[in-house]
Amino acid sequence: MINKDIRLGKGLGKIKFGLTMEEVKDLIGDPEEIEESEEEDEFEHEAWNYWEEGYSLYFDKEDDYRLSCIETANREVQLWGERIFEMSPEQVKQLFADNDISDLDEEEMETGETRVSYEKEMIDLYFDDDQLIAVNFGVFINDNLDVIWPEK
Repeated sequence: MINKDIRLGKGLGKIKFGLTMEEVKDLIGDPEEIEESEEEDEFEHEAWNYWEEGYSLYFDKEDDYRLSCIETANREVQLWGERIFEMSPEQVKQLFADNDISDLDEEEMETGETRVSYEKEMIDLYFDDDQLIAVNFGVFINDNLDVIWPEK
C-alpha cells in the first residue's frame, strides 16, 4: 500500500503530517473505522484506523483536523532503513544513538509495557517483554509549542 519509512516530524512514506482528511483519503482510501475523541480527552480529534495495514492516523481539531500523529503496529515499518519491529529495546536505542539522538525517557506503564520516548523527536516506542508492539510519532513542535508542519 505505502512506503513504510518513518520520517521523524514529517510522516510515514508519502503520508505527510499536515495533510487534510480529504488528501489522506485520496492517497490511501477510506479508513476501516473512524473514532471520535471522548469528551474527557485532552484534545478533540478523530482517529482513522486502517486495521489491516496496522495504522491509526490522528487528526486534531485544534490543527484544523490536519494529520498530526500516526500510530503503527505494522511490522514492516522502517526507521533510518532499519526494521525496528525486529529489534530489541537496546538495538532501537542504539539506532537512535547512531543517529545522534540520545535524550530519551523510559517509563514502565501500568499495563506492564515499557515506553521509550524521544520527546524532541516526538516519538514513543512501546515494548512488551522486549518486543516492540507499537510506535506513535507526530509532527514536531518548537519551544513555543507551535506546530512545525513539514513542507508540502
